[in-house]
Amino acid sequence: MGVAYGPELLERLSTDVVGRRRELEVLVAALAAGRHVLLEGPPGTGKSTVLRAIAEATERGFEFVEGNAELTPARLTGSFDPAATLAEGYVASSFVDGPLITAMRDGSMLYVEEINRIPEETLNVLITVMSEGELHVPRLGRVAAEDGFRLVAAMNPFDAVGTARIASAVYDRVCRLAMGYQSHDDEVRIVWRTAPLAAAAIGSHGVDAVVATVRDSRDHPEVRTGSSVRGAIDLVLVAHELASLRELPTLEPSVSLDAALLALSGRIRLREGSPRSPEDVVRELWERHLAPLAEDDGDGDPGDQPPPPEDPGKA
Repeated sequence: MGVAYGPELLERLSTDVVGRRRELEVLVAALAAGRHVLLEGPPGTGKSTVLRAIAEATERGFEFVEGNAELTPARLTGSFDPAATLAEGYVASSFVDGPLITAMRDGSMLYVEEINRIPEETLNVLITVMSEGELHVPRLGRVAAEDGFRLVAAMNPFDAVGTARIASAVYDRVCRLAMGYQSHDDEVRIVWRTAPLAAAAIGSHGVDAVVATVRDSRDHPEVRTGSSVRGAIDLVLVAHELASLRELPTLEPSVSLDAALLALSGRIRLREGSPRSPEDVVRELWERHLAPLAEDDGDGDPGDQPPPPEDPGKA
């Protein structure tokens, strides 16, 4: 059945995931206790990465569901194949399992992303499964969840577009784990891990400045939602390719500014009433963190190397 939820799993995860020791401990404890979990946090905080790592380490299945208004109960649970039903009738072999029933039958993990975007009738199906550990499907009958089945849902509490309030019935059936952004050092490690060649081209001081730029976007007084570490990864990757195209140093102003505008302007959400544009804010952040490094050729020196590999985790 793979590695059990316990200290061995935790140590294995600690080598695969950057930081997140506390979150890993409480999440593994909740799953070991047979609980369902709700992860709340902004995009780019590693919610799906952590869960995929747990599923891989435990050698359990992982079913991914993207929450949206089109996620009907039938898409979640499955449905009878029309052709097979005409030929054989409403028999079990004619039913095509959806991700929920697949996870229940296999005793695997079902990850529902953006649970606060799914319709109420679909949410009610999940509530039933969490409460009863089984589901009654018309013409198919009772489907019981095998040992190991866990429902883990995620939501971004800061995004109100296209979302609905989560009913107290959901919160009453899950353990809630808040996941915020990681530390500066952890996000630096994530960039090096995800884009090592581009990070080496911009140098450790450049990567530090890129991460500082992204983190500063989250605290800017005119920004409602800033960029995740994905913005830092994209900025480094784009700057590396743009510098090659223009045959200029990676930290040359025209390179790093254009890369910052491309990577970050679509990721920040301004507060209502702000007279500025996202591009204005990105330029301000660039001038604060990256412009001072413009005199550096971006190639680094012998001491300008990536962080030591004692924590080679994933984003």
